[in-house]
Amino acid sequence: MLMESVTVQPQMQPSPVPVPAAIAPTHTLVPKKITKITKVSIVIPVYNEAETIQYLVSLVVNAPMPKEVAREIICVNDCSKDGTAAKLDELNDLFPDTSIRVVHKPVNQGKGAALRDGFKLATGDVILIQDADLEYDPQDYPRLLQPIVEDKADVVFGSRFIGEPHRVLYFWHTLGNKFLTAFSNMFTNLNLTDMEVCYKVFRKSILDKIEVKCDRFGFEPEITAKVAKMRPRLRIYEVGIAYYGRSYEEGKKITWKDGFKAIAAIIRFRFSD
Repeated sequence: MLMESVTVQPQMQPSPVPVPAAIAPTHTLVPKKITKITKVSIVIPVYNEAETIQYLVSLVVNAPMPKEVAREIICVNDCSKDGTAAKLDELNDLFPDTSIRVVHKPVNQGKGAALRDGFKLATGDVILIQDADLEYDPQDYPRLLQPIVEDKADVVFGSRFIGEPHRVLYFWHTLGNKFLTAFSNMFTNLNLTDMEVCYKVFRKSILDKIEVKCDRFGFEPEITAKVAKMRPRLRIYEVGIAYYGRSYEEGKKITWKDGFKAIAAIIRFRFSD
């Protein structure tokens, strides 16, 4: 059989296409700037959480943190009636290697008042809010802290509504949260997806400039309105978090009445401090 000789022509390389000067970058990429953080203060308002508080604190103690960053835990007991106080008093013996401070309030005032007291005691560069139930997972701390560590943000909001795992519970409760967020956004000109979320993280230098006035659940719209007023100097970031919500039978406390109070707080703090 005769074999035909085939000559393979070398493939021509395409000539580089010049980039028009009009769209050429005017600067080069620079390495990420890293903010030096030495300590994170985790403030936990506590009210009638005797069944969960010690386990929750164990999760906080063992939560991942950026390298060489210390943590301090501040638990503010809002005059609990179910044995929570005794559980809190055992924490330093259970976790002797972690800085834990427990404060017992003589009168129940609400979440906002408990946080206000906790903020005053915080000594970290960054302050993170953690609820005492098991709805929020401390394993999310790295993603909450990352925008601040990378110097992209001064305040970070978590969000239960942008793609992370969440327990399926109440339609009307979820709709109410989204309505309050949209209503708040109208007054603050932010584009948050979850204003009512527990997980909020602040540089301490920011919180030192804010006076928290709401004693109860009005804290969420109040703090949102006040950080919004500090723009453009203030950079606000949002990251997705996991959410394992409780039912009312399991101890969930917020109700539809708090929704009306949140609406009043949104309007109030748009026009006053």
